[in-house]
Amino acid sequence: MALADITATQAPLALRCEAVRKAFGARVALDGVSLAVRRGEFVALLGPNGAGKTTLFQILSGLFIADAGRVTVMGSGMDDTHDAYDMRRDPVRALARLGIVFQQPAIDLDLPVLANLRFHADLHGLPRLVAAQRIARLLDAFGLAARARSPVRELSGGNRRKVELARALLHEPALLLLDEPTVGLDPASRAQLVGDARRLTAQAQAGVLWATHLVQEVEHADRVIVLDRGTVRFDGTPAALRGVTGRGDLESAFLAMTRAPAASASNIERSVPA
Repeated sequence: MALADITATQAPLALRCEAVRKAFGARVALDGVSLAVRRGEFVALLGPNGAGKTTLFQILSGLFIADAGRVTVMGSGMDDTHDAYDMRRDPVRALARLGIVFQQPAIDLDLPVLANLRFHADLHGLPRLVAAQRIARLLDAFGLAARARSPVRELSGGNRRKVELARALLHEPALLLLDEPTVGLDPASRAQLVGDARRLTAQAQAGVLWATHLVQEVEHADRVIVLDRGTVRFDGTPAALRGVTGRGDLESAFLAMTRAPAASASNIERSVPA
């Protein structure tokens, strides 16, 4: 059975976080965070500024080490145990299965688009022919083929982000992490980037964890995880979030959830086991 034929609830896991905790002195940034993302699933990590989203992403991307808990990144296997790599014990193999777009742009502005992508392909050891084919396909998919030899500095903010997203997809990761990727973009560019990310990651059957504080970016996510004050407050569909808060729109539901006292684990709806 092809992975594309498997439903979201049957697809293998791409990421599992178990009781992740991180403190900076007396300040607890993450307090027992558990979540999971399956291959081909678009999961929005929604939280206000200071909720702990960036700290979680720094742990997921290997920049920080959790004080407690476990992060496991899966490979390309068709079950949840095959090719599972612990971020603490085997960070090199775990990171090799991630594609990452950081909140702050991280791309060489003076290199042409093509050179940036070739450099990333070399870092992952992709054969030149394979790299050339994937680069051409991604540039075409993002509408950037005509700008392949342009220095990144000459591109608009939205197109620069597209190059970063193409770079993150180039080695065909199991999981794509996007940390506030639309910061600084205008509404039209934000909407286009969300659409491109959903379309291309679905085609690649990569799991997506998209961190944002902008509710309008998560309306069509498969699941929404609400992170507030370092704690997972909700894990379920956008419709379920509206239902559990009794609010008619997602923004009101999000505000109600993050202003309320911390929810107990029994009140958190989960569609994927963490």
